[in-house]
Amino acid sequence: MAKKILITCPPMIRQIENYISRFEELKYEFYVPDFIQTLSKEELLSLVPKYDGWIIGDDPASKDVLLSGKTGNLKAIVKWGIGIDNINVQACKDLDISFKNTPGMFGPEVADLAICYLIGLARNAFYVDRSVRKNLWVKPTGISLQGKTLGIVGLGDIGKAIAKRASAHDLVVKGWDPFVNDSEVELLNPWPEGLGQCDFLIFSCALTKKTRHMFCMDTLDFIKNGLRIINISRGSLIKEDAIIKGLESEKINSVAFDVFEEEPLSKNSPLLSFDNCIFGSHNASNTKEAVDKTSLLTIKLISEMLSFYE
Repeated sequence: MAKKILITCPPMIRQIENYISRFEELKYEFYVPDFIQTLSKEELLSLVPKYDGWIIGDDPASKDVLLSGKTGNLKAIVKWGIGIDNINVQACKDLDISFKNTPGMFGPEVADLAICYLIGLARNAFYVDRSVRKNLWVKPTGISLQGKTLGIVGLGDIGKAIAKRASAHDLVVKGWDPFVNDSEVELLNPWPEGLGQCDFLIFSCALTKKTRHMFCMDTLDFIKNGLRIINISRGSLIKEDAIIKGLESEKINSVAFDVFEEEPLSKNSPLLSFDNCIFGSHNASNTKEAVDKTSLLTIKLISEMLSFYE
């Protein structure tokens, strides 16, 4: 009987035609549900038990969801990407469900977008574009990058790639990462020590119990007036209420967020009232080349994991 694979990763799904032949070679059947960013817990409870393998995006793989899978056919999960905050990894171990993720796949791509956002905020590029489209000929004054200080929260694969690109723009680069001992970036541990030195701040760390809402109301007391903040990691690293307060008081100049506490971003979010900010759709890793590379790896991993059950 053919093994069945559930795929809930939007970037892979958008290029799914590229992988049909590979699934056919493996004699796997795959299913792609109709959704936007993630499936709800209720939807997963009914879907997951029907499948032997699950290539997962950012869906809530809670203990309840995994338990439902275990009572059905679920044997293996591969996370498309590096972040595993949405997955109860301990429950996978307890239930004997094989689990792997794909770290180190998107460093250059995510770093490229982070620098795109940084320059966009420095020069108000996106705001100018939106204004010209409204037949307005605005000329906001930006800031030069040379000599400005960029703080990077998280100096893993993505953070190091950001630092490399930032140095090419003559930015002074500093960072926070308790797990990095030897780095070309000046370390400012513990957070938020040294935050007041930064003109730009980029979040590129993992979401954990310790890092959740690490930027909050109290953090506003440590920042330099006019700070520009970029988040290309996980929305819940930042308490959005603090950002709104900072933007309203102009202590925060602007932000560029590719991720949010709740996704998709609600049309009623107060963040949308700030025209000088940039908002993405959790899309930082999404290039054709990176998606192909990671999707093929996830298929390889899920096939290796499921082969133990043949």
